Amino acid sequence: MRGPCEFFSLTILLGLGLVSGPLRAQIDESQTGAWYMYFFNAPFASSRWGITGDAQYRSWDFGGDLQQALLRSGVTWRTKDADAIFTLGYAYVVAGEFGSDSAKFVENRTYQDALLPQKIGERFYIRHRFRFEQRWIEDQDFRTRYRYTFFMDVPLNQTDLNKGAWYLSFFDEIFLNGQRDIGDDRTVEVFDQNWLYGAIGYSPADSLRLQAGYMHIYANAFQKGQIMLSLSQTF
Repeated sequence: MRGPCEFFSLTILLGLGLVSGPLRAQIDESQTGAWYMYFFNAPFASSRWGITGDAQYRSWDFGGDLQQALLRSGVTWRTKDADAIFTLGYAYVVAGEFGSDSAKFVENRTYQDALLPQKIGERFYIRHRFRFEQRWIEDQDFRTRYRYTFFMDVPLNQTDLNKGAWYLSFFDEIFLNGQRDIGDDRTVEVFDQNWLYGAIGYSPADSLRLQAGYMHIYANAFQKGQIMLSLSQTF
């Protein structure tokens, strides 16, 4: 027969088990989110230098539940024949928890990347991007992350992506953490997440591209779909 102390301990453990679920911010993997994005690229005239950047609002749902707000910009340098573009940049990120939790945290990030364009045949426009990030995340130790992205654009009604082009766009991006220890006896896996994306795009002008697509996020803690709407502009 169990004694009073054992029954009391068992009751406490059962109670904690019942309430622990509501206390955690569980991500609803069946709920589709939405990302709204603006990208720009401004090469300087008669120079290999330029600037690039983007502003993004990422929502766990379609607009009211903040996942991330991101502002990013960098200085670019192109090789003579534009066979590679190198960027040194900075990003400011505010991230929110899923659901009604109003908690938010700030991340400051610097990054360096190399973008290598490639064309296969008449219609396959491919880019490889290698990115290294240095991350200062609120309440965590300094972190780094490695990212690789494979992009591909395929025009449908013409052989280029200039004005009037309808095209398909795809990318896959993998994220790997540089450190596992993030402070206070907390650790993360080496594999961080993977993004798989497909979209339909249209070029209303040589300098503008619109895309509407869908991305699936495979992360350690969750898997989730996102509607993606973007505008890219070249000055």
